Amino acid sequence: MQAAPVRAIAIPSLTDAFRGIESLLIRGARRNAWTAVLEDRRRAKDRVETEHVLEAVATRTPQAT
Repeated sequence: MQAAPVRAIAIPSLTDAFRGIESLLIRGARRNAWTAVLEDRRRAKDRVETEHVLEAVATRTPQAT
């Protein structure tokens, strides 16, 4: 008779646990960084539009009444 095969149960090491936590944190940080990039782009677009409006107002000639 042969003995039943023994199945090894892998117990995660402390290093594996830290890597898992780090992975979750990095994923959140990456998402946060991308949100910041999108917000910076929006602000830059608003700044350019504001510059155009200010230039248009500054170069407008006064109208005689």
